[in-house]
Amino acid sequence: MFKYILFDLDGTLTDSGLGITKAAQYALKEFGIDEPDISRLGFFVGPPLDRSFMDFYHMDHDTMLKAVKKFREYYGVTGIYENELYPGIDDMLSAVKSQGIILAVASSKPQVHVHTVLEHFNIKQYFDVIVGAELDGTRTDKKEVLAEVFKQLSEMSGNEDFNKTNTAMVGDRFYDVVGAKEHNVYSIAVKYGYYQGNELEEAGADTIVDTVTDLKTFLLK
Repeated sequence: MFKYILFDLDGTLTDSGLGITKAAQYALKEFGIDEPDISRLGFFVGPPLDRSFMDFYHMDHDTMLKAVKKFREYYGVTGIYENELYPGIDDMLSAVKSQGIILAVASSKPQVHVHTVLEHFNIKQYFDVIVGAELDGTRTDKKEVLAEVFKQLSEMSGNEDFNKTNTAMVGDRFYDVVGAKEHNVYSIAVKYGYYQGNELEEAGADTIVDTVTDLKTFLLK
């Protein structure tokens, strides 16, 4: 059994796609890009916003910053609540936490929004460490997010008991798997989220589960 388990947020704990894709749609309109079908914007769920705007719409840095600002204009007021907890998540977190496992959130979403979502769904109490990105665009890369989580876990354990060999990262995108591998921790990928194609297999996830029930069963082994 793992001693520390880190969870991604969007696509792993909550089904946040509607709010994120509508915010992306809103931001893109500012630049004359009309995408009436928000299902085509699913690639915005999970990765850092700056990367999505630059990679998929070839925005330069200054344009990307304006797009991120427009995105948050919608998301921070409305989109953040166009969101729902995946069925079984509360039960899974409660069961895992009851075993004495230390839980953390490691998200590329701005940390202020992470706290809002966790509080909205009344699951914040399960987590000992909560780390997200900064609003100024720093710490958006999953490797950097995980580094801060591990720093806080190490401080919490008095730098004595913390051991990455007893740690797992749970996420729905290849960014989560790659981040885990960069820190030499076990990676668990979930297929009920927003993964694309075979990205989880190609990223080399150590374990892949299909449902929240399967995830709970695996974590409690």
